[in-house]
Amino acid sequence: MELEKEEALLEAILFLESSPIDLNSLVKITNLSKEVVINSIENIKEKLTDAHRGLELSEIGGGYQLIPKIEYWEYLKGKYGKKNENRLSRAAIETLSIIAYSQPITRAEVENIRGVSADGMIRLLLSRKLIKEVGKKDILGKPVTYGTTQEFLTLFKLKSIADLPKLSDTDTKRFELNG
Repeated sequence: MELEKEEALLEAILFLESSPIDLNSLVKITNLSKEVVINSIENIKEKLTDAHRGLELSEIGGGYQLIPKIEYWEYLKGKYGKKNENRLSRAAIETLSIIAYSQPITRAEVENIRGVSADGMIRLLLSRKLIKEVGKKDILGKPVTYGTTQEFLTLFKLKSIADLPKLSDTDTKRFELNG
């Protein structure tokens, strides 16, 4: 199946998008069939595996995005990396990790695991849209529960929460709510 024009169109769209774009959006934008878009995406991925190409097509959070290959990031990060003010502190990363691995989870449960107040870190993570309120726990007081967002998946280049690195037995015990 010759898909050169379709691939070129999809490659241009992926280049112009600054965040991952899902399959249905690509179908809608291009007016191509889902099958043609899927085949074209696979062909683009294959072509970008060439060692002389600087980009790869990555599946992130249910969408597709062109990103620099990891081996070139050392050269690029000084000019194109995130600014220091966007970096998360160790406490914020720890809080975010607890939420990611234990979601849905309440603020009190995060504090139980961390051993310190989590109010400030939860506010920070909410403001950065890395976590969101996902419901209320069915216990006295009905506390809010938190979970990760699409922005979290994009930031850490994950297809889904299932792609988080597996924890060691020691870390798994640490993230247990009764531990």
